[in-house]
Amino acid sequence: MESPLDGSLTCSIDTTDDAIAYSRFINPLTLLASQPVPTGRVTVLAGGVGAARFLRGLLRAHRPSDVTAIVNVGDDFTLHGLHISPDLDTVTYTLAGQINPETGWGRAGETWRVLTELGRLGGQDWFQLGDLDLALHLFRTQRRSEGATLSEVTSEIAASFGLELRLLPVSDDPIRTRITPAEPADAPEIDFQDYFVAQRHGIAVRAVRFAGIDAAHPAPGVLDALSTADVVVIAPSNPFVSIGPVVGVPTIRDTLARRRDSVAAVSPIVGGASIKGPAGAMMRDLGHEPSVVGIARLYVEFAGTLVIDNADRDLADAVAGAGMTPLVTDTIMSSPERAAALAQMTLDAVSGP
Repeated sequence: MESPLDGSLTCSIDTTDDAIAYSRFINPLTLLASQPVPTGRVTVLAGGVGAARFLRGLLRAHRPSDVTAIVNVGDDFTLHGLHISPDLDTVTYTLAGQINPETGWGRAGETWRVLTELGRLGGQDWFQLGDLDLALHLFRTQRRSEGATLSEVTSEIAASFGLELRLLPVSDDPIRTRITPAEPADAPEIDFQDYFVAQRHGIAVRAVRFAGIDAAHPAPGVLDALSTADVVVIAPSNPFVSIGPVVGVPTIRDTLARRRDSVAAVSPIVGGASIKGPAGAMMRDLGHEPSVVGIARLYVEFAGTLVIDNADRDLADAVAGAGMTPLVTDTIMSSPERAAALAQMTLDAVSGP
């Protein structure tokens, strides 16, 4: 079973009983209400719906102009001749208040005339692209054909939606997540969107690979954002297919490892399962414990603090034993206010008073 996050690093952390116990009694909503909006540079590694919701909360608790989001592009693919960047678009729509609240992806108030007609004609309609969504993909593809980089187009799109944070793809070079199904034994690799959308991530996984990642370079501004931020946060995203294609870009993992004490990760696993998506099942398929302890073992090389939910408080000592400082709180982002409270508490855990 091949995992894209294997690695280890010997480190020294505070695992005293007092440090762990302190984390168990903080109410994040009270913390948010009692403090002014802080400043300081924050960089977030992001991918998927959980990351988008965390970022939405962060921008309530922190000055948007001080925030940089570095977003996964392993999900990017071409369909109907169009360059589609699902994670960048989900973050953009969510932060602009235009996400479909029922699905967590796509546009609110979307219409489907093009997709309906495409299906009638016998075209590929398995990936649901609404009319407004198509306009964005048309624009991105047009600008790329004119010579613009993905970073440049992303900046233009973010500005058009009125976003004040800095939104960066992790790389301007093509990186494509490839999935090897567990069955049959000789199953060939498939594209990530085939696995995630066409097959509804309902199949077991034997391996994950990022085609093109060894030759990829961090996009302009990425290494600077990681090096100069006061705090780096790994959002609650799938560790393999959302965070893996980010930290796997050459030099990014090493950059994080050099400053791991000021890097905090929010666990996407709560009570042994993922809140949304296949993270828990994928951890099990790839031979990792589907728990906050399993997340700690994956991230210990390049992150010093792991934020875990109250449901996992009994595993705090095990997280510490795995090499990360645990912070226990409510991580379920059931509302923007709770997401904001979680974001502030995560920053405070790393930056101190």
